[in-house]
Amino acid sequence: MKHLVAPSVLAADFGNLQRDIEMVNTSEADWFHVDIMDGVFVPNISFGFPVLEALSKHAKKPLDVHLMIVDPDRYLSQFKKAGAATITVHYEACTHLHRTVQAIKDLGCIAGVALNPHTPVSVLDDIIEDIDMVLIMSVNPGFGGQKFIQNTYRKIRTLKAMASGRNENLLIEIDGGVNSENAPLLLKAGANVLVAGNFVFSAAEPQKIISGLKAVPHNLMQV
Repeated sequence: MKHLVAPSVLAADFGNLQRDIEMVNTSEADWFHVDIMDGVFVPNISFGFPVLEALSKHAKKPLDVHLMIVDPDRYLSQFKKAGAATITVHYEACTHLHRTVQAIKDLGCIAGVALNPHTPVSVLDDIIEDIDMVLIMSVNPGFGGQKFIQNTYRKIRTLKAMASGRNENLLIEIDGGVNSENAPLLLKAGANVLVAGNFVFSAAEPQKIISGLKAVPHNLMQV
């Protein structure tokens, strides 16, 4: 499978959001990555349902919604109604993860589970067959523009090995500090969805950056 690229809307220019949405629409990007932050689970607040609904009306690509919030179960159906195609919850925020994952699937959405940098992938061993995607945070969640955490490569390889023979179609998404230098290494390690925020939206020619991320070879020997 060719890897996916998901520009992170959190890094867009909110004074020119329509322009940036159209840029992604006409680019080679596959998804819009949308971070929802509540100021409790992470030390920042992003945006809620009105912005997501507005984004959904204009986006021509699926919305990959990443919930960095406490008690996400309360809002799953509302996020689906607001336009989410993928709903990712944090392992650290879910008391009954199997139930949450099933609830997302029952809504007809791709079910993802995110892991903070300090959380080992081993915590997903009992649920690996049930989830559609794992989002490995390669920075501490809450703010854009942070430095990439090098241990991410090892976590990807460990997750890939865990899923082997059990969930061969698992999507492995990386969020935080992704750029043209580490993208080839991430794909070699086993990732197949790349989220990029500042790297895309701060560029003079963001569509070329997206095209470059899509063109990274993905059929290389694993590191």
